[in-house]
Amino acid sequence: MFEGFSQEALDFLLGIKLNNNKEWFEPRKQIYTDKIFEPMKALGEELFAPFSETEGMMYKVGRIYRDENFPPYLHYRDTMWIYVRYEAWYWNKTPTLYFELSPEGAEFGFRIAKPEAAVMERFRSQLSEDCKPFLNMIDELENKFGLTVGGEEYKRKKPCNVPEAERFFLKKGLSVYTKVSDMKELCSHALAEHAAEVFSQVTPLNDFFHELVEIEELAKALAKEDIPQPEPEVNMVKAPDVEFMW
Repeated sequence: MFEGFSQEALDFLLGIKLNNNKEWFEPRKQIYTDKIFEPMKALGEELFAPFSETEGMMYKVGRIYRDENFPPYLHYRDTMWIYVRYEAWYWNKTPTLYFELSPEGAEFGFRIAKPEAAVMERFRSQLSEDCKPFLNMIDELENKFGLTVGGEEYKRKKPCNVPEAERFFLKKGLSVYTKVSDMKELCSHALAEHAAEVFSQVTPLNDFFHELVEIEELAKALAKEDIPQPEPEVNMVKAPDVEFMW
């Protein structure tokens, strides 16, 4: 059972941020295992429990080791994460319930970080047709539950015919989240309860975007079927010049 993190866990992540090298990490590897990895694993199991019987849902707890083949070419992560989502090839293109632990504390909620442009185009089209269901959902998350709306924005404005939804026409990605820096909560089971509550609150938003992603995937599959495919080349066996029994 998750019982909270500790000041030692946050200090460790800050240490990694300032000393991202094997020489600093190796003597402190047990701190990572005991104070970060094991609690994160327990928290991941607890946060996933309400979704465990939902078909296609899965979760993953990140490890501290980075892939050194990709920039910024560091050895270790200084922000640890858990995500709960539907299975997908590209995790950052699909809607995700996430929890992150950094030296500053915890952040958790909903995120679709880098959706395909076509998905956001469908999103804007849906807002143009009827924006009220989505805006009502966002209003509840912001004003009733006190969550923050964020996400990367386009450099150029997209045409918008519904002024009340204009800020969402700017979104290249979308997140709705909260942050916790209070050590009393971070070091107790109350953090798991808070994160589970927020996951429950943003699940309708997660499902909303999951449906858009599925529709786009289906549309791409149908379009691919409509494209005429070349006839397979048949390699016929050439008859020999000399007659003989086949």
